[in-house]
Order: sequence, then structure tokens, then C-alpha cells
Amino acid sequence: MPIVLRRALTAAVAVVLAGFGLATVQSAADAAVSCSATYTKSWDNGSAFGATIAVTNTGDALTSWTLSFDFPNNQVITQMWEGVPTPATPTPAGAAITVNPVSYNAAKAAGATWSLGFNGTYTGGANTNPSVSCTGTGAGGTQQALVVSATSVSVPEGGTGGYTVRLRSQPTGNVTVTSTAGTGDANITVTGGASLTFTTANWNTPQTVTLSASEDSDTTNGTRPITVASSGLTSVTVNATEADNDGSTGGAAPALHVSGNRLVTAAGATYRLLGVNRASGEFACVQGKGMWDSGPVDQASVDAMKAWNIRTVRIPLNEECWNGTNGTPSGPAYQQNVKDYVNLLVANGITPIVEMHWNYGLYTGQGAGCSDTTATCQKPMPDAQYAPTFWTGVANAFKGNNAVVFDLFNEPYPDAAANWDATAGWKCWRDGGTCTGIGYQVAGMQSLVNTVRATGATNVIMLGGLAWSNDLSQWLTYKPTDPTGNLMAAWHTYNFNTCSNTACWNSQVGAVAAQVPVHAGEIGQNSCAHDYIDQVMSWADAHGVGYTAWTWNPWGCSQGNVLITDYNGTPTSTYGEGFKAHLLTQNPLS
Repeated sequence: MPIVLRRALTAAVAVVLAGFGLATVQSAADAAVSCSATYTKSWDNGSAFGATIAVTNTGDALTSWTLSFDFPNNQVITQMWEGVPTPATPTPAGAAITVNPVSYNAAKAAGATWSLGFNGTYTGGANTNPSVSCTGTGAGGTQQALVVSATSVSVPEGGTGGYTVRLRSQPTGNVTVTSTAGTGDANITVTGGASLTFTTANWNTPQTVTLSASEDSDTTNGTRPITVASSGLTSVTVNATEADNDGSTGGAAPALHVSGNRLVTAAGATYRLLGVNRASGEFACVQGKGMWDSGPVDQASVDAMKAWNIRTVRIPLNEECWNGTNGTPSGPAYQQNVKDYVNLLVANGITPIVEMHWNYGLYTGQGAGCSDTTATCQKPMPDAQYAPTFWTGVANAFKGNNAVVFDLFNEPYPDAAANWDATAGWKCWRDGGTCTGIGYQVAGMQSLVNTVRATGATNVIMLGGLAWSNDLSQWLTYKPTDPTGNLMAAWHTYNFNTCSNTACWNSQVGAVAAQVPVHAGEIGQNSCAHDYIDQVMSWADAHGVGYTAWTWNPWGCSQGNVLITDYNGTPTSTYGEGFKAHLLTQNPLS
């Protein structure tokens, strides 16, 4: 924005008093120190925006002041005037921001009003206004304040949303913060973090408050105010809105299609796929372990997922078991089990991703998982002999239900088979046929897209890149054609992959996400911690990318990547705990 325009906007801001100001600390000496702040978005073009913050000294004279807010989503400050932000510009996406005065505007008389402004950018999701707290320093000392990440929260019906709370400055003792639902839509309730305790050690660590919206039969987006309060401090009001999912769908998962670089609902709302992988459909049938490795796929198991705010489940499948050429169960019995589970998920508002994980074909080259011709391990590419039959059957089973997403092949690695010849790998990926290092005829991605569309199915199709879906470097160059335009990229990322840092994500994955939707079909790390996936999720949230963590199976977390200790949804420590805590703060509609 030109400087002249930005100054005009700043000068035109009316100072509006709001409930984000600070009351006193619990001391008579501090009683006269107080200020308030109001955040107003000035303009927004869908990727960049401007905002102003109007401030009022509501107490005695101040020698200095500080503003604090936590961006709830993916906003970045690129330029600020009349204040100095920390972190410095450009700020990290979704950062906790502190703003201090510039050299000439620190001292403020009683009743003084002033304003500051900034320009910024954002990617994906909603550009939600944060809650701003103001603290002043004067003769009475320095104020305490509540810092809440958002003043408005969307809570999907049948799911959860949330916000975070922290303190502005270190307290002298424990501080209790409560979140209480006011008068409004009774379906919206506080189900986690209703009472939070902050100490001298954790005062500046955001803690999560979880809101839930129960299923109902109306088609209204109900609202309910949530009051965040602590004794002696000015409370903050969070306005919670239920994202109704009824209409004609009765609470089912939304039909999806691609619009530009976004995955959207039938109403055009941006939708991110957020959830988990539910493994075993790919291996149990060929290992004598039944259909789902003895794990439940009933309503109780789905309810356990919904308690985590899981809105997407990726379901790995076995090509031969579906086709009926191998395994027990196989053929119609296997297919019916898959259909039943997919339908159960859809009915519960959860998007299923069905994908071909293990397939037929003899391969013993680099990265080989087995020396079997049959579908008992991961192969480098789909086979031309059976993969088209598989996708014809899957597409016919779910066509007409665009709540179901197709992931054509788990983790292609034809580049490894070609001794890391990237050009040969990408040509094999798209065109199939005879591929270097692969002993069977390959079904390329273009042929499988054609196979699915030949059935009349218009479901969204995902395509993973090379290097076990970690490499998207030439995805756009080799992108197959699709008459429906419903293609999106699938990306897998673990801490041991080559593309496992923000520089690679920005240059490679971000470039693809700028043109088509991207979904991180598998995220994880080879430890029971969650430090790596935290980085992935933060980046993905800022770039409009969804993610499904590996895996919702109670296999023990000694080697990492296992989210639960039982199918009741008890999270593993700390990998599952970290993922659950983050997922509870996310909304697929934002």
C-alpha cells in the first residue's frame, strides 16, 4: 500500500473503546494504570491486508505502553508504522506479536488517544481478527493482561474449535483464567480448558480452550459469547459461531471439488482436510489378520476420533484384496467392509480418503520392501495389470458421493528405481509403460485419472509426487490432464525425508500450493515427540495445506508415528498428545 494512503487510513481511524483493555494488577498502587486497544481491518484483497489499532489511555499518565496479540491463523506483518513489532517484520506466520512504542510516542497523558497501523499478508483460510491487549507503565507500575488469540471462533457442528490464552507479563503467583459460555446457542459449549492455571513458569505459554458444537437438526449458524476472565483483569469476549452442516446433508461430510488452488465445499467455502491415517486395510487381509487388524471401525471408534476433532481419515487399501485375487477377506467381502467404513465416516461428518497402498508387481531394486510379486509390500508404482481394475471398482463404488476423495497411489518412487534419474522418474510417474528399473508394466497417473473419469466419477483425485511422495519439484510440469479439473497434490513429510525444512517447503511445496490444493497425506517423525510435526503443521496452517498424521493404530510408539495407545483414543506421549492438542485448535473451514 502506498505510504500516502496508509497515513490517510491511519488518520481516519476512529478511536473505539472495546473490552480488550487492561484492568489493574492486584495492587492498589497499580489501580490508576490502564489502557485499551481496538483492532480494525482496513482492507483485504484475499492475500494481503491492512489493519489499524486504536489505543486509549483509560487511566493516569503513562510513561510507556505495550500491545500484545497472538495471530490465530496465518497472518504476517510486512510493514508497521507508529509502533515496533516483535518479532521484526516480516513476522512469522501466525506469530505471537508484541508492539512497543517508537521513540517519540511512548509517554501518553491521561485520556490520550492514538493509533498505529500495519500492512500484511496471509495465505489460505480465514483472515481472522486477533484480540489485542494493551498494558501501560506509569507511576503505578506495569499492568497484567489476558492475551487471547481470537475474538471470533468458528466451531463446526459435530466438531470442535478453539482459541488460546496466555498472560501478558509474569505474575507474582498463580493466576486462574476461566472461560464461561454466555446466553446464546446452547449447542456451543466449553469442553476443554474451562479453567486454566498460569504460574510464574508457564505464564507466556499459550494454553488451549476447546469449544464444541453438538449436532442438531436446524440449519442455523448459532452464536454464543464466551467470556475469558481472571480476577482483577479486564475480561475478553470471544464470539463463537456454529458452522452448521445440516441443510440437505444431515450432518454428513461435505461434497468437495477443486477451485483454483483451493479445495471447496458445494457452497464455495474453503475446506482443509485435517485428521489421521487409519492403517491396516492395506496389510491385514494378506497377513492373515482379517480386515482391520482386529481394530474396531464402529460408531464408538468414530466417536473417539471426533473427540480429537478429526475431520478426515485416510484409508490405505490393498489392490489384490479389493480385486479378489489375493487375501482374506477379498473381493466383494473386502469391498463391502471398505464401503461400510467409508459410509460411516461420511455420515459422521468425516471426509474419507481412499488410496491404493500395496499392489501387485515384482520389484527388488532400490527401496524395495519385499521380493514378492503379490501385494505384500509397497511397490514403486501402480501396475498396469491390476491397478486399472482396482480404480474402476473403487470409482464405481463411490461415484456420486463427492465427499469421498481418491488418492491414486500411496508413495511413488520410480526415481529410486531409475537410480535417481528425476526425468525418467517423472515420465514414468505420468506416462507409465516400461519404466527404468521396474520389472512390471506400470500404470501411469494419467492412465489412472482416465480410468477413474471413464466411470463418470467426478470425485477429487490426489496425486503424490516422487521420492515416496516427498518430492513435488516437477509435479506441476508433469501434472496429468483432467476434464473435471478436480486434481490436487499429495505430499508426505517425515523428519528423515530430504524435503524436511521450511526452505524446501517454501520453494517446492509452496509453489505447487499456489496453483493447486495440496494435502500432506502423511506427516510424522521417527520418535515419540512432536517437535517436527509441530513445524509441519504450523507451516501447513499458514499455507492452506491440510494434513493427516500417521497413524491411528495402537502399535506402541517406540519407533514413533503412533498416535494412540488404544482405540478409545488415548493419545501416546507425547506424539499423540501434541497432535491432538493442535488439531483441537483447527477448523477445516478456516
